[in-house]
Amino acid sequence: MTRLLFNFLIFPGFLFTAIVGLIASWIDRKVTARIQWRVGPPWYQPLIDLVKLSIKEITVPRSASKGLFFLSPMIGLSAVTFVSTLIWLVNIDPVSKGFSGDIIVIMYLLTLPAIAIILGASSSGNPLASLGASREIKLVMAYELPFIICLIVPVIKSHGLLRLSEIINYQAVNGSFIASLSGIIAFIVMIFCMQAKLGLVPFDASEAETEIMGGALIEYSGMLLAIFKLTKTMLMVALPLFLITLFWQGFNFLSIWKYVVLLVIIVLIRNTNPRVRVDQAVRFFWGKMTLMAILAVLLAIKGM
Repeated sequence: MTRLLFNFLIFPGFLFTAIVGLIASWIDRKVTARIQWRVGPPWYQPLIDLVKLSIKEITVPRSASKGLFFLSPMIGLSAVTFVSTLIWLVNIDPVSKGFSGDIIVIMYLLTLPAIAIILGASSSGNPLASLGASREIKLVMAYELPFIICLIVPVIKSHGLLRLSEIINYQAVNGSFIASLSGIIAFIVMIFCMQAKLGLVPFDASEAETEIMGGALIEYSGMLLAIFKLTKTMLMVALPLFLITLFWQGFNFLSIWKYVVLLVIIVLIRNTNPRVRVDQAVRFFWGKMTLMAILAVLLAIKGM
């Protein structure tokens, strides 16, 4: 029990993932600043921002459903902590860690951060927050379809395996799925879905500060806002690791370059595209991305 609690809270759970996420967040902000001909923040700025938010007063709207308003940030943070802990443990020891069907559990848990934002915005009683929640609902409905279809590809290619550790071991023997045609197509689709799950440009319509002043998070402040920010920061670690585990033969500290590659792609997409409207995002994911995901599944069935 003590060992389990240590894994969940310290290594490789909450604290370790948060630290790695803060470093990734700083790299993202630094590269973005250099692209825009700015100096950018110092390496410790993401941590300072969280600490500054944490010591500020929490304001709660009078019309808010207070229980749900406070609970929502905890739901998202708990989900991403569990996901990141499981993925780290599976990659550290792919022989004995994980459980049967953990890929399905992770798929569901990865939707909870977005659901937490929707619940929090809806409970705040602010019309702009409700608009942000509405946009987030549509985005979730859009990107989850190709995301789930792409998850079928590694299952097919591994002959029905639903355990992450077994998928890693299968790739160790037979080669990475990303080296196949179906694998690379599914991997590309998953990258765009990952960008949407992170709520980054061009899929940040639910927050859109220049349009709806923070949207879904407009009424959040202090520690509660810091928790939402930390959840997104930790997702910048958990989501790329999940993709690497499924398609790229897993992750170890000698292959940190795999994570760096995905982080660079995230930053490039964010800095080279304008924000898209919700209807454009829906057409993009239900159109091109879903068709590509289905093609990947068909190719995987054919053994390609």
